[in-house]
Amino acid sequence: MKDKRILYVSSEVVPYLPETEISSMSFEAPRMVNKQGGQIRIFMPRFGNINERRHQLHEVIRLSGINLVINDLDMPLIIKVASIPKERIQVYFIDNEEYFKRKATLTDEDGNLFPDNDERAIFFAKGVIETVKKLNWAPDIIHVNGWLASLLPLYLKEFYKTEPLFTESKIVTSVYNQSFEGTLDKGMINKVKFDGIDEESIKSLEKPDYINLMKIAIDNSDAIIRGSEELPKELDSYISELEKPVLDFHSIEEFADPYTEFYKEAVLNS
Repeated sequence: MKDKRILYVSSEVVPYLPETEISSMSFEAPRMVNKQGGQIRIFMPRFGNINERRHQLHEVIRLSGINLVINDLDMPLIIKVASIPKERIQVYFIDNEEYFKRKATLTDEDGNLFPDNDERAIFFAKGVIETVKKLNWAPDIIHVNGWLASLLPLYLKEFYKTEPLFTESKIVTSVYNQSFEGTLDKGMINKVKFDGIDEESIKSLEKPDYINLMKIAIDNSDAIIRGSEELPKELDSYISELEKPVLDFHSIEEFADPYTEFYKEAVLNS
């Protein structure tokens, strides 16, 4: 993967959040590419339960300061950055007082989804893309992990389809068995439609549950990775019927060679 540019966009990354299948792979895959001489950038939300002092996050003034319009409201974008110790890997954090200040990630202390998770997902997708534009860094591959990042492929293919920086970028989405009960805000489809995104391509967001969010990500990706050994049956069948490259599950102990080959042969040559 020498000199290839890979953008990793994830809802969670160790060591900033606890170890899960997603957070561990969102660290190990970039580390692998980094060791192979590739160039990487990692983006994640700056959730309020991330200890900024311990992890030495600091704001990047030159990247902050723009407003993103979410459902007709101007929401300031703040970019923070930190380095993973010993790895020479920089992580960019998408921040906003309204969306990410609370001391939790996706649910409250009773396990209920935050009512604005749909807007947080839109903000995260747009925030990542606008920041990469400011960096003027054209990725060869954009690898998406976690349902909070699931709108990124849609926004790249629809809202930012005329953006020249991403013309050659290939989108890979890893699908995990990290679901949630119920749905996000029922008005989510209208908030996405507000950005001029064709209603036909987001019809499934009329019911914004985990399955439909991931289907939207899958439909707008160039290649798919099964990130968990077992997936919800409906998603598993959906992936099995795809006419695009799919990499089956590989454990964190043995993923390096299959991922490298998949990136090189199936994704970059597709």
